[in-house]
Amino acid sequence: MHKPMATTWLLLLRFGLIALFASAAQAAVVEHTFNLGNLSISQLCKPARIITAVNGRLPGPTIEAREGDTVVVHLVNGSPYNMTIHWHGIFQRGTPWADGPAMVTQCPIKPGANYTYRFDVTGQEGTLWWHAHISFLRATVYGALVIRPRGGAKAYPFPTPHREETVILGEWWNANVYDLEQMAFLTGIPAPHADAYTINGKPGDFYNCSHANQTHKFQVQSNETYLLRIINAALNTPLFFKVANHSFTVVGADAAYTTPYETDVVVIAPGQTVDALMVAGAAVGRYYMAASPYDSAIPQGPEFSKTIGTALVEYIGSTGEETPQLPWLPEYTDTDTAFRFLSNLTALVLPGKPTVPLSVDTRMFVTVGLGVSDCQPRQLFCNRSGTVFSSSMNNASFVLPTAVSMLQAHYNNASAGVYTRDFPDRPPVIFDYTADASNNATMQFTNKSTKVKTLRYNETVEMVLQNTRLIAKESHPMHLHGFNFFVLAQGFGNYDAKTAAPQFNLINPQERNTVAVPTGGWAVIRFVANNPGMWFMHCHFDAHLDLGLAMVFEVQDGPTAETSVPPPPADLPLC
Repeated sequence: MHKPMATTWLLLLRFGLIALFASAAQAAVVEHTFNLGNLSISQLCKPARIITAVNGRLPGPTIEAREGDTVVVHLVNGSPYNMTIHWHGIFQRGTPWADGPAMVTQCPIKPGANYTYRFDVTGQEGTLWWHAHISFLRATVYGALVIRPRGGAKAYPFPTPHREETVILGEWWNANVYDLEQMAFLTGIPAPHADAYTINGKPGDFYNCSHANQTHKFQVQSNETYLLRIINAALNTPLFFKVANHSFTVVGADAAYTTPYETDVVVIAPGQTVDALMVAGAAVGRYYMAASPYDSAIPQGPEFSKTIGTALVEYIGSTGEETPQLPWLPEYTDTDTAFRFLSNLTALVLPGKPTVPLSVDTRMFVTVGLGVSDCQPRQLFCNRSGTVFSSSMNNASFVLPTAVSMLQAHYNNASAGVYTRDFPDRPPVIFDYTADASNNATMQFTNKSTKVKTLRYNETVEMVLQNTRLIAKESHPMHLHGFNFFVLAQGFGNYDAKTAAPQFNLINPQERNTVAVPTGGWAVIRFVANNPGMWFMHCHFDAHLDLGLAMVFEVQDGPTAETSVPPPPADLPLC
C-alpha cells in the first residue's frame, strides 16, 4: 500500500487562492481551422511522397488552452480519405458527438466535406493530444493539445519551469499507411513495422541519409528548468525515452498530476503522455535526446524496428561542432525497466480533485490478446484452417458498424442491427491465461461481433485487464474514451484476487486514460460511469485495434438534461 504524500497548509492555501482567482477569470474560446490535405515530404533518402497532414505540417498544429476554455476546430477535409479526429483524453462531458472515433460517435467526414468540433476543457490540466481515428491515418495526422491551469504556469503544483517544450514521438513509414492498412485487412497479416522513429516528425541522425533537416533541435540555457510535454503518437510501438547526461522529474501523466518521480528514463506507450521536468545542468555542449522501442512480445517477433530516433539538445553557448553524446538505452526487451517506471507512478492528491471510489457496483474480468477468426469475404489470404489473425477482449473480436454510428443508434433507441448489449463480464473459458500450453488452435479462436457493455449513470466499474499468451503475450496499451480511470495495481502472470486485492492502492493511485497492461500480466482499473454516451475502449496499437481488440461502454442517461446525451449537432456528418 502506498502512503499519501503530505499536503502542506501552504499547498492548500496556494490552491485555494488559485481557485478563488480562477473562478473570477473568464473562459476563452480557442478556435482553429484544420485544413486536411496532401503534403509532399522526403525522409530517409527516399523520393518525396505524399502524406496526409493538417495545415501542411508534421506534426500538426498544437492546440493551447486554459482549463475551462472552449475549443472549436473547423476540420476541412481536402484529403482523398474519409477522416475523423479524436481529442485523446478529453472527457467530452456534454459533447459526446465530438469524441471522434469513426462509426462509434460519428460517421466519417468525407473528402470535400467539413465538420466543426466543439468541446470544453473543464476540470482538466496537462498534456493531451489529438489524432485521426480512422484507418492508419493517425501515423501522420496528429498534434499536441496542451491545457494549462487558469492561473498560468505559476499555478503548477511543482516548481515553475523557465520554459516548456513539446516532444512528440512518432513513427515513419516509407510506404503509404492507408495502403498498408488496407493490405493488412485484405490479407489478415498485420502491417509491417515502421521504417523509423521520429521526434517532432524527424527521424534524427541514425538513419540512412540523415542530415540537419531531419533532426529536430531543442536549444536550452544552462541551469534553466524545462517542462517536457512528451507524447507517444506512434501507431504500434512503446518507447524508451532518454536525454544523455540528464535526468527527469515526472510531474504528470495523461493530463493528471503525479507525485514527483525521479528517473533517468521515461517509458511511454502509444496514446500516453508524460510531463517531466528536466534541468539543463550538464556541461555546455550537445546531447542526444533518444527514443528506442520496447519490444514486449513473447515470443519475440519482427514487429518493431530495432533503431533509434533522435533529436539534439543544444546548449546556448556551445560551438555547434561538438560531437553529441548518445544516452545509454535499455535493451529492447527490458520489461523490468518498463514495469518499474509504469507501476511506480502515483497521483498527487490535491484539494477538489477526484479520488478513487471505494465501493464497486460492477466487477469485470477482461482478457486481452491475439488470436484467430474465420476469414472474411473480401480477404485475399487464409491459412489452411480458413482463419486469419484476429484479436479480442473476452473472446469477442470487435467490428465497427457500417451504416450508422453507435452513438446515433443509442440516441435514437435503434440499436437493432448496429450493436448488441451482451459484452461478457468474464471470458467464456477460465484457463491458464499466460502459460505457453494455452496457445492452441481451440483457445485462439474468436468470433467477430459488435458488443457493448451497458452501464447505469454513475455506476462504479472495476475491471481486471488480463493479458493472454494466445499467439503472443505482450504489453497492450488500453485506452478508454470519455473517462480517466485509477490504476489500482499491476502485476505479472494470472491475476489472483486473494493476493492482489490487499495490495490495491486506494490512497493515491495513478490516474490515466491509457494503461500499458504488463506483458504476460494484468492491471486493475476503476472508474465512475458519470458521462452518458458511447465510449470506445481499445488497444492503442492500431495493428491490434484493426484486428478487433476493442469494445464499447454504453453509459445510460442520468436524471437531468445536463446528465443526458444532447441532440446531435446540425452539421454532424452522415454515413
